[in-house]
Amino acid sequence: MMSTPEARLSAVGIELPTPATPVANYVTWARTGNLIVVSGQLPLRDGKLLATGKLGAAVSLEVGTEAARYCLINVLAQLKAAVGDLSKVKRVVRLGGFISCTPEFTAHASVMNGASDLAVAAFGDAGRHTRSTVGVPSLPLDAPVEVEGLFEVA
Repeated sequence: MMSTPEARLSAVGIELPTPATPVANYVTWARTGNLIVVSGQLPLRDGKLLATGKLGAAVSLEVGTEAARYCLINVLAQLKAAVGDLSKVKRVVRLGGFISCTPEFTAHASVMNGASDLAVAAFGDAGRHTRSTVGVPSLPLDAPVEVEGLFEVA
């Protein structure tokens, strides 16, 4: 296994983007002690949403899973902006996932695995985390997924 989270991400073809700036009255991350909370991130790729709509309707499970992965890429970009180097991450403590879906949709966990699997790929055992995944009626900009995170850092 490669030695740094950035190297592991690079090995799977991921380059972290420039972090998005807030679009309202909030900050994208906050640090208290050795914990960093990263605000919810949307599945932006090259500055545009990877997809729009709801799981169980216009968005397939596969696209939703990829959207969750892109959300985590954006969470990690914010985290890197906060600490300067992802090697300072001691543990991914928690991920929270919001899945915009129809009332009948029940595969929330499968969608969120897109983010969870990438956390483990980037951080190894330190990427194993607690998580909550909930279905919601809508998300900003009609995004299908939003992911937030809590991290322990050195």
